[in-house]
Amino acid sequence: MIEQGDRAPDFELPDQDGRAVKLSDFRGQPVVIYFYPKADTPGCTVQACGVRDHRADYAKVGSTVLGISPDPVAKVKKFHEKFDLNFPLLADEDHAITERYGVWAQKSMYGKSYMGAERTTFIIDSAGKVAEVLRKVRPAEHDELVLAALQEVSPPVA
Repeated sequence: MIEQGDRAPDFELPDQDGRAVKLSDFRGQPVVIYFYPKADTPGCTVQACGVRDHRADYAKVGSTVLGISPDPVAKVKKFHEKFDLNFPLLADEDHAITERYGVWAQKSMYGKSYMGAERTTFIIDSAGKVAEVLRKVRPAEHDELVLAALQEVSPPVA
């Protein structure tokens, strides 16, 4: 499990267009990585649209946001287009990165247990260290909590 103060493990995943995205490509700036359970579900839509609608706020602190789910590229692309999202969504179809970050976990719904991605956000500082871990954040509160944490990591860009 990745914790505050750890070096964020680098990874490479395809984005919604199938292009390879590496965490190390963003070194030198803060990065928000949020893991979400499933594209185009109610909570995940609220969370993604919140990030979309707060793009200017993320830009003020010079940060990039990356959403990661265990969905295939085609499903991530459809979700990205449907809601006109303005940040990359990454497909972790084999959930290897989700596991590496320690957020692939047993979940339950309606009495049924299954494995899935926990809704967790990692704020990575410009040096590549985990500055904050936000677990089980409610989608509607996500941006407020993340932007407050980013203020500590990266003061506003002039």
